[in-house]
Amino acid sequence: MKLGTEPSAVTRWIILGVVGIIFAIPIVALIQFSFRDGLGGGYTLDHWTGLFGEGAARTYRGLFQAVGNSVLLAVVTVAIVLVVLLPTMILVHIQFPKLKRVLEFICIVPITVPAIVLVVGLAPVYSVVVKIFGSGVWTLAFAYGITVLPYAYRAIQANLEAVPVVTLSEAARSLGANWATVLWRVLLPILRRGVLAAAFISVAVVLGEFTIASLLNRVNLQTALLQVGQSDPWVAAIFALLALTFAFVLLLLIGRLARNRNNS
Repeated sequence: MKLGTEPSAVTRWIILGVVGIIFAIPIVALIQFSFRDGLGGGYTLDHWTGLFGEGAARTYRGLFQAVGNSVLLAVVTVAIVLVVLLPTMILVHIQFPKLKRVLEFICIVPITVPAIVLVVGLAPVYSVVVKIFGSGVWTLAFAYGITVLPYAYRAIQANLEAVPVVTLSEAARSLGANWATVLWRVLLPILRRGVLAAAFISVAVVLGEFTIASLLNRVNLQTALLQVGQSDPWVAAIFALLALTFAFVLLLLIGRLARNRNNS
């Protein structure tokens, strides 16, 4: 293959096959483990049916509560992204294009900082957050909003660059529309794919986050799975599979949105 040329179809399939196997082996092992009947070597459905049987809500109350906490965190995090990041990006794109590089740098920095280092910096901040907003688990969304910045920024920025945002906003303003109308009725409809992709990615990141919640002593899905796994590893495996499936569905939706944008 010459330098600068695209790989052949065979090469692409080989690469996809190798990557697929690497990802498939632990997932298949996790599925197989969720049906294991203890150490006897047999298989059973009891671990799956036990989640929906009588008394399951009481037995796994902490785990179900953790799922609710993670859903709440995902909703609040997405709201932060849409309320803070999206208008800021649109404003910079239209009014202050010279600040694009600065905003990009600020949004990309969190991906270069390890989560453990980020928590060290957030710990004194959260001592103030607790005094103002309380110690509810939803306050983790402030930290998660920082964590998802790089992913949400890239998703929205790709959509911003693909449409004539400046031209459309100037046309709407020349017709008498105020900035709220321009944002709500002109820009959001054409940016919906990027916004939805940013929201889906944010949800997937929040559902898989462990380090920040653990070190800040908050209970979310991942910290609860660690606790449950010490006493009932099969249930922890089942919930991990369900979380992976949900994240995979979100990624499929993002892929569908991207294909629709390319076809339009």
